[in-house]
Amino acid sequence: MSESTPQFLPSPPVARFGGRPLRRRGRELWRRRGVRGGALVVALTVCGAVILALVRDQTGTEGFLVGLALAVLPVPALMAVFRWLDRVDPGPWRNLFFAFAWGSCAAALVAIIANSFATEWLATATADPSGAQSLGATAIAPVIEESAKGTAVLLLFLFRRRHFTGVVDGVVFAGFTATGFAFTENILYLGNAFGEDRTLGGGAGLASFTVATFFVRIVLSPFAHPLFTVLTGIGFGLSTVARGRHGRLLRVALPLAGLFGAMGMHALWNSSSGVFPPFGFYLVYGLFMVPVFGLVTWVTIWARQRDLRTVSAVLPAYVAAGWFGPAAPYALSSMRARTAARDFAGRTYGATAARAVAEHGRHATALAMLRHQAEQGVSVPDFAARERELLHRIWERREPAGAALLHAARATGRVPVPPPYLDHWAPNPYREL
Repeated sequence: MSESTPQFLPSPPVARFGGRPLRRRGRELWRRRGVRGGALVVALTVCGAVILALVRDQTGTEGFLVGLALAVLPVPALMAVFRWLDRVDPGPWRNLFFAFAWGSCAAALVAIIANSFATEWLATATADPSGAQSLGATAIAPVIEESAKGTAVLLLFLFRRRHFTGVVDGVVFAGFTATGFAFTENILYLGNAFGEDRTLGGGAGLASFTVATFFVRIVLSPFAHPLFTVLTGIGFGLSTVARGRHGRLLRVALPLAGLFGAMGMHALWNSSSGVFPPFGFYLVYGLFMVPVFGLVTWVTIWARQRDLRTVSAVLPAYVAAGWFGPAAPYALSSMRARTAARDFAGRTYGATAARAVAEHGRHATALAMLRHQAEQGVSVPDFAARERELLHRIWERREPAGAALLHAARATGRVPVPPPYLDHWAPNPYREL
């Protein structure tokens, strides 16, 4: 390109010098992504096998199978909701699978062991088993469980930082983690309820305890655990945009505030029946849980709209450099227009083109968020390499995306009077790279 090329275009790749630093073989082996990923899969698999064995031991084989069949019912719906929230800039499924596996295996195992140990210790120390059970449920379990679930969000924040760019990502990661945790916990509760029904009913099968437990945990409050942990996710998400004089302090304080909020809400939920009998559960549910759920939903949607506004504000600079057609900022800043573009590509060119248009939008959003972070003063160590990678992927999908985005911008009214220049593309930026 000419000397007037804007400075935001990707820099040439930095040359790497030959030779290999001296490291111990074990450390060098551990740095390989496949080795670390394999170790993580093995660790989570072991945790899953242990927690399922513990749950089966408590519920019996029949109770375990009944609990498993009923507990899995809300999982696809909850996953779909959180994935829908992530439509603007969807991250890799492997991050979400990790979050779900951590919640259902590692966090559940930590919770069941730590809660049992703490409750038994309290019962021995106070010589009051009933009081120990109540205190464990209201004061100890929320701290242990929310810390265990929040660890998954922390790990993703630390090791998948490029995919953790704001509040929406925090909500989605926390939601998948808590959905996994609730899934395992529901197997235990429903399996135990089935066992009680079998004991009292002489083998009559499903009866009052199972039905009541299913109604409360699966029908009435499937979002309870996700709602608690989402507060932790929001704290981490807000910390990614913390700037200014107190930015460093806020990056620590906001996640902690979210975690403490999750613990407090969890404690209130667990204590509702005992503190406000006989209708405490319904009072807390109606007066507290539902409004907080509505507030969290509003915050998440607001954050998603904010991300779309970022796309609209950042992409015009890349349009001027020739990486996008002029219609792109209009179409990609609207979910309705994105859907119209994908549908148009599918009808006109086929499923492969529709997938390419969706990927083009995802990469464009990631590019806009990356540039926005850099402009806000956030340190992005691999900025140039990441920007170049995204631009390469965007350019590979330019042909179906260009026509589809132009059609969508016009069809949805994002461009009120389509000017003639929208039909033309700028020269290929790769010519001078």
